[in-house]
Amino acid sequence: MSNRSRLALKIAAWAACLAPLLTLGYRAATGDLSANPISFITNWLGDWTLRILLASLAMTPLRVVFGLSWPLSLRRLLGLFAFFYASLHLGVWLILDHFFDWREMGADIVKRPYVTVGMTALTLMVPLAVTSTKAAIKRLGGKNWQRLHRLVYATAICGVLHYLWLAKKANPSPYYYAAVLVLLFAVRGWEWSHRRLKRAAATPPVQRGTSRPSALAGEGGTKGA
Repeated sequence: MSNRSRLALKIAAWAACLAPLLTLGYRAATGDLSANPISFITNWLGDWTLRILLASLAMTPLRVVFGLSWPLSLRRLLGLFAFFYASLHLGVWLILDHFFDWREMGADIVKRPYVTVGMTALTLMVPLAVTSTKAAIKRLGGKNWQRLHRLVYATAICGVLHYLWLAKKANPSPYYYAAVLVLLFAVRGWEWSHRRLKRAAATPPVQRGTSRPSALAGEGGTKGA
């Protein structure tokens, strides 16, 4: 991919990720936030957090299934936008919903499982966002950085659970997100097992019994002597 194409791809990704926020701003300006604006804003930001997070997780499966390389260049950008929307989602809950009532928020985190897993997801996203730079990769080392960023899978699980436990049973949306996450995990699991099998096939088998016959032959020669 040329530099011009890569730049156009990044601009398109920025536009797509900012579009939900601009749409929300327009709806707020025109008074189109439903009868419960705080709930609407909270749900809107939470939905887009999960959508963008799943989109970032889909980049590698796209490469695996279709052999495309360009999606990999969007993983970091999408991950940072997911953290951005998650932070806004938390901000609405913190400021508009509870107005910095720390005692009430602490009680919610402890007593409500969907709040607990939601806070866990956001907490797991912090080190991922902080170490998203090239300097962090050099400082941590490639393998350590990859191990750390596997937290994104736990983050996605917590995010889906947050939605599943929060939504009403009549709302099928969280099950769609859960199905997408299971599909993405299935592709990554298939890739991992295929890579392991390929590596095992490329490893030469251990030659067994090469030293023992020579030793026995030596013993037999001694006895014969």
